[in-house]
Amino acid sequence: MDIQALPKISLHDHLDGGLRPQTIIELAEKIGHVLPADNALELGSWFAEAANSGSLVRYLETFDHTVAVMQTREGLERVAYEAVIDLAEENVIYAELRWAPEQHISKGLTLDETVEAVQDGLERGMAEVEDRGGFIRTGQLVTAMRHADRAMEIAELAVRHRNAGVVGFDIAGAEQGFLPKLHKAAFDYLAEELFPVTVHAGEADGVESIRDAIVSGRALRLGHGVRLVEDIMFSRTEGDTDLVVLGPVAQWVHDRGIALETSPSSNLQTGAFEMLGDTMADHPFDILYDLGFKVTVNTDNRLMSATNLTKELEILVDTFGYSIADLEQFQLNAAEAAFQGLPEREELMDMIEIGFAEAQ
Repeated sequence: MDIQALPKISLHDHLDGGLRPQTIIELAEKIGHVLPADNALELGSWFAEAANSGSLVRYLETFDHTVAVMQTREGLERVAYEAVIDLAEENVIYAELRWAPEQHISKGLTLDETVEAVQDGLERGMAEVEDRGGFIRTGQLVTAMRHADRAMEIAELAVRHRNAGVVGFDIAGAEQGFLPKLHKAAFDYLAEELFPVTVHAGEADGVESIRDAIVSGRALRLGHGVRLVEDIMFSRTEGDTDLVVLGPVAQWVHDRGIALETSPSSNLQTGAFEMLGDTMADHPFDILYDLGFKVTVNTDNRLMSATNLTKELEILVDTFGYSIADLEQFQLNAAEAAFQGLPEREELMDMIEIGFAEAQ
């Protein structure tokens, strides 16, 4: 099947994790930032090797270079614009791009100016795609760093821009040791403002992190969430029938259709499911899908993982033998979980159903 031509939705894509290597080189030269390589091919390989190290810490260190070149209005706007163009080229019709404004103010921009710069880039990209006869809609997910103390400030920033491109709030960074309850006041504020929240949980920490994302964070979606499998018990009866028992957290997520923003390549690289094994076949995606969890497929960081949404879907097809009907369900799950109004989500679902029908 021609997966690239199919309409797709991306819910978990870090803006600072999807830069073009050549763009990094050109922006770094303007600000005097030293890179580990001086040509696009070698730089792209360096990012991929760091991401494949198996260490989440080293994986996150790659952001030192991408964030460094995103400190100016020019850098932010260009990165956002190019992200839209790149996503549209593989027929992504809706993308939520997440990033942390607090990491982009070292050169004098205010928090509001960073959000405005990114939105200018997104809108320029969407306009260009439309001029070419294509379609893509985007939304910003404004992210607070969970190990810092600016969550309330960033939550207020997100709400200020809710009618100007920002569709949701997230916390990211070191998960272990930094439960969402550390920022409960910010999450309470967001709940009072009826503002959508997704939380990174179940990637570098286990079930308790997921529980707190739901309880303290009021998360409508879980960033990755793959370690939810730790709250599922599997056993075999005397008649060789598999018995599956969901723990309380898994049951809650399942029964309420809380979407899991899985990112297969990234999850493997960061060791998110190392308790199950170290190959893609060990990823709990297939287990969760088979049990009826609302799984979605995402890229996380296109640069670091040398990937895109098409490749991620191809990996799942190759690993688990999914059909085009399965791929359609993943996209419908994402459309339903998108931080958009009901009419907009229904429009996306119609586009997916039409696109997949035409491909068969």
